[in-house]
Amino acid sequence: MSEPAIQAVIAPVTPLQQNCTIVWCAKTLKAAVIDPGGEVPRLMAALKAKGLTLEKIWITHGHLDHAGGTAALAAETGVPIEGPHPDDQFWIDMIPESGARYGMPGAESFTPDRWLGDGDTVTLGETEWEVVHCPGHTPGHIVFFHRPSRFAQVGDVLFKGSIGRTDFPRGNFEQLIHSITQKLWPLGDDVAFVPGHGPMSTFGAERRSNPFVSDLAIESMNV
Repeated sequence: MSEPAIQAVIAPVTPLQQNCTIVWCAKTLKAAVIDPGGEVPRLMAALKAKGLTLEKIWITHGHLDHAGGTAALAAETGVPIEGPHPDDQFWIDMIPESGARYGMPGAESFTPDRWLGDGDTVTLGETEWEVVHCPGHTPGHIVFFHRPSRFAQVGDVLFKGSIGRTDFPRGNFEQLIHSITQKLWPLGDDVAFVPGHGPMSTFGAERRSNPFVSDLAIESMNV
């Protein structure tokens, strides 16, 4: 059996226990931190403990708990920030205000070095990842997908047994359902995903049992 091309560890951060994920190219040990919401010193220590070289910061969407530590991590390491989609700029601009409200006063806004859109690709070491634009929770939400490993980081689009909230500014329930069923499900039932909060699951498991977007739930919705 061949060695996996990528490896990952999940490091929940902030009082909201957001799933920040460190992923890396197994061959080069070059890493990306996906959604550094905060606790940057702990993330730096985790990179060092694994012997990894940080190459990229990837952002799924602009909410505080996912992006609040981005500016600090970029300032400390000098690595580029990639993502989210430009429609989330207004959320990124609100990070300092949100940080003050939620007891994270050090959170700063930032400008990504590269905005990402549907169909873009990003590289990490010798690996290539696909970008899927999945609006609904936020308008500029994206998903990072490593096709060879059948692995996705979906942020707050989808959870084990639930879906992302759509009651925030520019959230849209119909868009979210479309993103999940028309953008994520076609990637395959065998895809394992890290959600923005809580345990991992697979698209197939959610199609069978998720009360919001299972095949049965979608069928009932359409009826």
